[in-house]
Amino acid sequence: MVLGFSIALIVFSLLLMLLVLMHKGKGGGLSDMFGGGMQSSVGGSSVAERNLDRITLVVGLLWVACIIVLGIMMKTSS
Repeated sequence: MVLGFSIALIVFSLLLMLLVLMHKGKGGGLSDMFGGGMQSSVGGSSVAERNLDRITLVVGLLWVACIIVLGIMMKTSS
């Protein structure tokens, strides 16, 4: 059981890292180095960006849940 949650945690960690890197830069910092600093003429966020936000939030919550479950399982197994 612990092995399954550990594998899920690794998968969610990698997926969360990928999703965060896919987000549009807000200006300044490392995102400008890779072309993320270019401004678009369209105001507001597009549907794709909002969906990316939602997916990132869900994966982040699943990541936190895996950490909590693993912590509880390790504490009770000792």
